[in-house]
Amino acid sequence: MNDLSDDYAGAGFGRALEWGASPAVLVVDMVRAYFEPGAELYLGSRDCLASAGRVVAGARAAGVPVVVTRVEYAPGGADGGLFYRKVGALRHFDRGAPGGLGDFMPEIAPADGDLVLTKQYASAFFGTSLAATLAARRIDTLVICGVSTSGCVRATAVDAVSSGFVPIVVREAVGDRDPRPHEASLFDLEAKYAEVWDEARVLAVLQQVPITDANGR
Repeated sequence: MNDLSDDYAGAGFGRALEWGASPAVLVVDMVRAYFEPGAELYLGSRDCLASAGRVVAGARAAGVPVVVTRVEYAPGGADGGLFYRKVGALRHFDRGAPGGLGDFMPEIAPADGDLVLTKQYASAFFGTSLAATLAARRIDTLVICGVSTSGCVRATAVDAVSSGFVPIVVREAVGDRDPRPHEASLFDLEAKYAEVWDEARVLAVLQQVPITDANGR
């Protein structure tokens, strides 16, 4: 891995993006489908969920905005397009589907004042109001937790940097169903699109953020 990191660095990848003046925490799709043993999308571990819960608690204590996303489709996936056809397990997120697999996990469940965003595609930016909402609040840095690392987290981080927001992916607070796509995605994100920070570093910086109001003042 060191040789690969050196190779990428030698080609100019991996330059640092600085944490800005006004962060928000984004929790991507941490719902029962990924943490319920036996569920089709089960990740096999709750470690990233526990970490995300600590990041969310730290953000709320600091007065940092929290955005929580979930996936939901019209029955039969009428609004899911080709993505819904490609990934069969997305049928569990149909509105009214049995099992409640689209319900938020208690560790990151939205609190009063949090923004809840419903999406149909991998990126939290695609087809949603997220970019406009962040811009209206003068957010410049997006701290990203969630699942899966190689899917919705990666897509969201790529769209974040493309939209002018610094993406900070929290290493311990993202997860995947296998360590290979997880680690490969974190490497690629850090090289090209985002910063990948440890939870402790994120929490330490959140404690130093000056509290602003809903208008970013």
